[in-house]
Amino acid sequence: MRILAIETSCDETAAAVVEDGRRVLSSVIYSQIEEHRQYGGVVPEIASRRHTEQIIPVTVAALEQAGLALPEVDAVAVTYAPGLIGALLVGVGFAKGLALSARKPLIPVHHIRGHVAANYLAHQLLEPPFLCLVASGGHSHIVEVCGYTDFHTIGKTRDDAAGEAFDKVARVLGLGYPGGVAMDMAGQGGDASRYPLPRPKVTGSPYDFSFSGLKTAVINLAHNALQKGETLSVPDLAASFGQTMAELLCQRFFDAADHLGHKTLACAGGVAANSRLRALLETGAGERGCALYLPPLSLCGDNAAMIGAQGYYEYRAGSVADLDLNAVASKPI
Repeated sequence: MRILAIETSCDETAAAVVEDGRRVLSSVIYSQIEEHRQYGGVVPEIASRRHTEQIIPVTVAALEQAGLALPEVDAVAVTYAPGLIGALLVGVGFAKGLALSARKPLIPVHHIRGHVAANYLAHQLLEPPFLCLVASGGHSHIVEVCGYTDFHTIGKTRDDAAGEAFDKVARVLGLGYPGGVAMDMAGQGGDASRYPLPRPKVTGSPYDFSFSGLKTAVINLAHNALQKGETLSVPDLAASFGQTMAELLCQRFFDAADHLGHKTLACAGGVAANSRLRALLETGAGERGCALYLPPLSLCGDNAAMIGAQGYYEYRAGSVADLDLNAVASKPI
């Protein structure tokens, strides 16, 4: 089954063709990073306008790359939730038009489910059940993947997402946007023990995250140094923040894995590209004798291939939308 997938949840306009949920026939992404960089983050109105401009050429390119015409695909999948509402509406509206005109089934896909499914494209043998850490710009979840369309949230952030915290700290340190990549690069070779940082816990919820205090601690360090005329070591502070963030994510994740007895683990989302997080995950999984699946860097960020992969399993489970499908800004997995 060949699925044409559309992804416009944030600032990447993406289209892809995926076969049987496991094979990428094409994947095209138009990134808006350079435009949003001057503002230090995504401007929703600009993102929506660029999606409107790019959605047709990106989709045409994905079909051409796959060597297919629209009538030759079997269904259209689209991210409908969660994300920036204006951005989502562009993709959903476009996908509904495509499905209607081509007389193809319309498959609604949850963005976080798509991130989890990115691993299916890279690891042909991976199948549920497994435990997955999803860490991105807007989400930080520990998800029990009981089946391809059966998910149970074990823990999640109570405030900032991991990627959001990276972006805000990077902005204060003058490292630019996107913050996760900039912080990871700046911290290479830095002393991760130089700046002790808080490790917040959520009382009564051992698998939930809270990154607001960690972010604020770094911001206060930077502001206090500026007021006193002192100079902070950006490489050391970036390394300290990155290491603390990775340890917090891994501690909760492995605690959940130990408690639930999972021996198959995965990670997904933009923050899954972080070098410190990947290293700690590999070490922790090895110590526990667990199988660990990490997506390649090309599938960590937002892309339509992951939506096509999950779309295949949603279709098999009978999830097909009518033309009254609407975008939803916030929705549990």
